[in-house]
Amino acid sequence: MALGAGAAFSVLSPLRALWLGLAAAFLLTLLLQLAPPRLLRDCALFQDLIRYGKTKLVGPARPAAYRAFDVPKRYFSHFYVISVLWNGFLLWFLTQSVFLGVPLPNWLHGLLRILGAAQSQGGELALSVFLVLLFLWLHSWRRLFECFYVSVFSNAVIHVVQYCFGLVYYVLVGLTVISEVPMDGRNVYIVGKNPLMQARWFHILGMMMFIWSSVHQYKCHVILGKLRRNKAGVVIHCNHRIPFGDWFEYVSSPNYLAELMIYISMAVTFGLHNLTWWLVVTYVFFSQALSAFLSHKFYQSKFVSYPKHRKAFLPFLF
Repeated sequence: MALGAGAAFSVLSPLRALWLGLAAAFLLTLLLQLAPPRLLRDCALFQDLIRYGKTKLVGPARPAAYRAFDVPKRYFSHFYVISVLWNGFLLWFLTQSVFLGVPLPNWLHGLLRILGAAQSQGGELALSVFLVLLFLWLHSWRRLFECFYVSVFSNAVIHVVQYCFGLVYYVLVGLTVISEVPMDGRNVYIVGKNPLMQARWFHILGMMMFIWSSVHQYKCHVILGKLRRNKAGVVIHCNHRIPFGDWFEYVSSPNYLAELMIYISMAVTFGLHNLTWWLVVTYVFFSQALSAFLSHKFYQSKFVSYPKHRKAFLPFLF
C-alpha cells in the first residue's frame, strides 16, 4: 500500500498537479466562451478577468470599479525582465553543475525536492534540461527586445490578477524545467565525461523547431508593429488594423500559435516523453487558444471585411 501511494505521488508531483490544474481551468474557460452567450450574460467580472488588451474593448463599457484594477499592457516587459534574471540564474547554476561538476546550491536543491523533483538517473536528460532552459532564456531575451523595440503598445490594459500571474509564470516554468534534471544527491547525473556526447536526434530537431517558431513569432510581431508605424519607423497611431503576411494569412493570432510551437519544440528536445513538460504544453495550448479566440472575435466584430477564411488559432481547424 505504501509503495502504491509513493508511486502515485511520483506521478502527480506538486508541479504536475499545478500544470494539470491550470490546463483544466483554461480548458473550462475556453469551453465557456464557446457556449451560447446567454450562459455568461451575468458574468461580467469573469469576462474582465480573462480578457486583456484589445479584447477588453468588446461588449458594454466596463464599470469604474473594474477599471481600478487595470495595469498597462506595456508592463508585459516586466514578465520578461524577471524571466531573464531568474532563469539566467538557474541556467548559471545548471551550467556549472552539468559542465563543471559543481553541486546545485542547497536552497535550490531543497526547493526542487519540495516541488516534487525526484532523485533520478537518465541518460541524455541532463543535456535536454540544459537546452530547454537555454531556449527559455533566449526566448525571454527576444520577447524583452520586442517589447522595447518592436511592439507598439497603446493604452490597452490587463487585469492586476493577470499581471501578478505573469510575474510568477516564468519563475514556475524555469523551476519546472530544472526539476527534470537527473540528480545524484545535489549533483547532476551525467553519463560519461562530456555532456555534449549525449546529443541525440531529438535535440537537433527540437533546436530547429525552436528557431523556426521563434523566427515566425518575431515576424508576426514585426507585422503588428508596422501597422502603427510609417515607412520611416515612426509611430503614427495606436489604432487596430487588419494584419496580413506570414502566418496571418491563416490565423488571426499567429504569435500565439508560434508560442505553442516554441513549447512543443521544447517537448521534442525533452525526447517527446516528458510528462511534466507535456502538461505545460497542454496549459499553453488552452491558454493561447483562449486568447486567440477572443482576439478573433474582436477582429470579426470590428472589421466587416475581415478575411472569412482566416481561423482563430489553428490553420484550417479552429
